[in-house]
Amino acid sequence: MRSNKKAGHEFWQYVRAYLTVYLPKIRCLSPRTVESYRQSIAAYCSFLKQHSGIKLSGVCFEHLTRESVMRFIASLRERSCRASTCNLRLSAIKSFLKYCADENISLYSVYQEIKRIPMMKAPRTPVHYMSETALTALLAEPDVRTVKGFRNRMIIVLLYDTGTRVQEHVEMKVGDLHLDARNPFVTVTGKGAKSRSIPLMDKTVAHLKEYLRRFHTDSLEPTGAPLFYSMRAGIPHTLSTDAVAVMLKTYGDQARATSAEVPERVHPHLIRHTRAMDLYRCGMPLSYIAEFLGHASMTTTEIYASASVEMLREAMEKADPHLANEVPAWKEEETLRRLCGL
Repeated sequence: MRSNKKAGHEFWQYVRAYLTVYLPKIRCLSPRTVESYRQSIAAYCSFLKQHSGIKLSGVCFEHLTRESVMRFIASLRERSCRASTCNLRLSAIKSFLKYCADENISLYSVYQEIKRIPMMKAPRTPVHYMSETALTALLAEPDVRTVKGFRNRMIIVLLYDTGTRVQEHVEMKVGDLHLDARNPFVTVTGKGAKSRSIPLMDKTVAHLKEYLRRFHTDSLEPTGAPLFYSMRAGIPHTLSTDAVAVMLKTYGDQARATSAEVPERVHPHLIRHTRAMDLYRCGMPLSYIAEFLGHASMTTTEIYASASVEMLREAMEKADPHLANEVPAWKEEETLRRLCGL
C-alpha cells in the first residue's frame, strides 16, 4: 500500500497538471474560469483541514468520497451559499476527477462515486434587462461635449450594439473594426480564445468613424492599439473592466433621477442581457442569439426564452384585436403574471 505522503504527492501532481496545463492549454479556458476551478478545489481541501484535520500535504484521492463531498456541499449551505454556488463547486470537483480518471483508469471508481452526486435544484430567476426608456436615459448621461464623455458614450453604444462581455469589450483593438466592409463588423475574441464576427448597425458605424477621427488620428498607429483607452503619463492604456463597471454605475445613478425605469444597479452584463432580449423580442432565433453572444452551449442562451409581461400583453391583444384599444383591467404586472399562470 502506498504511503500517505506518496499518495498526497500524486494528488497534487494531478491538481497542478489540471490547473496549469489541461484547463488553460488543452481546454483553452480563460484565466478567470481556471481561477474558479482552483478556488473550488482549494475550498474542498480547506473543508478537509477544518473538519477532519487533514493538512494540505496529506490530501489524497482516498479523501474524495461520496460522503465527504456531500458533507462539503452541506457545509456550504450552512454558510448560506446559494444553490448555484454549491453546484459550481461540485461541478468543478467532478470535472477534476473526470480528468484524473482519463489519465489514470485506476481512479475511475473515485470519479464514478462522485459523479452520482446530484446537483442542487436552483430556482430559475428571470433575466433582468433595461427598457427602451431606461436605455435612452442612460445614453443621455455622458456629456459628449467633453472628450471623456464622448468616449464613454461610444463605449455604451458599442457595448449594447455588439452585446459583448465587458472583458471582450475592453480588449477590442483598432484592427478589429471592419467599417468599410460591405457589411461592417467587428471581430471579437471571447472565452477560450474563440473569435466571432459581430455585424454593426449603420448608426453605430457612423459613431465609430467619428470616434476614430477624434481618438485615433495617427495614420501610423498599429492595428493592435486598444480601441478604448485612458491616458496615463501621456501613454494610452487599455481600460480595465472595473473602470467600465464604475462608469456605468455612475451614469446609471444619474439617469435614475430622470427616469424611474432605470434599474438600481446598472452594470456591463445588464447591457448584454438587454441587447439579447431586444433581439429575442424582435424574433431572432435563439440559435442565432447564441452565436451572436458567443455561447458555447444553447442551454446558456435559453434563459432568454421566457416571455416578458409586455410580450404577453402584445400576444393577448393580437389574439383578440377588439381589446387592443381598451384600457387593461390589470394595473400591475404581478396581476398579469397570475392571470397567465406565471
